[in-house]
Amino acid sequence: MPKYRQIAIYGKGGIGKSTTTQNLTAGLAERGKKVMVVGCDPKADSTRLLLGGLAQKTVLDTVRVQGEDDIELDTIMKVGFGGTLCVESGGPEPGVGCAGRGIITSISTLENLGAYEEEDLDFVFYDVLGDVVCGGFAMPIREGKAKEIYIVASGEMMALYAANNIAKGISRYAQSGGVRLGGIICNSRNVDNEKPLLEAFAKELNTKLVYFIPRNNIVQHAEIRKQTVIQYKPDSSQAEEYRKLADAIIENEDFTIPTPMTQERLEEILFEFGLMELPEYQI
Repeated sequence: MPKYRQIAIYGKGGIGKSTTTQNLTAGLAERGKKVMVVGCDPKADSTRLLLGGLAQKTVLDTVRVQGEDDIELDTIMKVGFGGTLCVESGGPEPGVGCAGRGIITSISTLENLGAYEEEDLDFVFYDVLGDVVCGGFAMPIREGKAKEIYIVASGEMMALYAANNIAKGISRYAQSGGVRLGGIICNSRNVDNEKPLLEAFAKELNTKLVYFIPRNNIVQHAEIRKQTVIQYKPDSSQAEEYRKLADAIIENEDFTIPTPMTQERLEEILFEFGLMELPEYQI
């Protein structure tokens, strides 16, 4: 059984999942934790802020050029901010093949090269594309590569729809793979009643709101400079928010099998917090 914690981050496309993951891992690194980040998005931008740009050779590109048997670990793994270990799975050539294949190949290659055998490894994060929980994108939860799942969401309607669908995937694989939901991370969009809505949503899913990250434009300023907030403005209030998120993840011991909602129940909650109107047949 690995000594390190195996975590996958899911969430709706465009929710700020990769940004949140990288700022979180920067906070963990600052706390003295040894962290590996495996990017599972064909865009290969899951480690961009940790590496200061898109300078990473992806696993799939390297396999295509060199073949799987001739790869050295330092070719596909780079050291980023705070000593984080960074890997990008990559994807197929445009219009050819399945992007989920990149995750399967990447994890298999890393295992064969002994990447997970580092004695002082504390966390392995899988930053997974969008809200897709089928095929290769479900591998981290389907085959038990990740034991903890965190869902990045906001108070926006589609973010909550996506989070509920991801919870269905976790619930489906909970028995066979041992995966559990660690909670919801809110990447705030300044929606009305956002925090209480996320707390109610999390409770309905049989989990909790692990942390509420306030919206702050400094995040975008750091991204433009290809840095995490902790690196860009270490004394800022937002850097402190990411440190607190890191502490919340370190201290979290509450892992559950989620209880996804029906479409009707999800809409009722959205209605209760003023995000939508119920159809006439439900009034």
